[in-house]
Amino acid sequence: MSWFTICRTTASLVPVTTDFDAENAEFLTLLHAAMRSVRREAGERLGRARTTPGQFRMLRALAHSDGPQRPSALAGMLDVAPRSVTSKVDDAEAAGLVRRLPDPTDRRATLVELTEAGRQTLAQVAAERETSAGTLLARLGEDDRHELLRLLRAVAGEADQVSGRAHRP
Repeated sequence: MSWFTICRTTASLVPVTTDFDAENAEFLTLLHAAMRSVRREAGERLGRARTTPGQFRMLRALAHSDGPQRPSALAGMLDVAPRSVTSKVDDAEAAGLVRRLPDPTDRRATLVELTEAGRQTLAQVAAERETSAGTLLARLGEDDRHELLRLLRAVAGEADQVSGRAHRP
């Protein structure tokens, strides 16, 4: 427990449970349960598309970038170590989702580009992702869905952001 008090009779530390502690614990428990549901859905969805969560993030980063990217730039976009991007690119290239190209400005470097198969995989996963999110959110009424999203934005520190756009209630 994070809160302790000294018990006057024994002079030892005794955990003091407060409503705030119970709320913290319940918040984390529920957040983990919700994330397990999302991961389970995502695992099924990505498995059907024959890709992994890390690969999917990389493909999405490539799709949202201005053309082919160096692996080091991808690592920065994904906030991962460059060596982990190398293995993701290797696997995605073997699956035909990306291709490596020589960098025209530096003959020692390579660029990574999304292939048509990679674009199709992204489209397939996006369609299934929308269905999956809809399934999870269908458990709530419209007002509750809006409130959940508002609260999640606040907890995530993005109360004024919605997918990079200013939020308008």
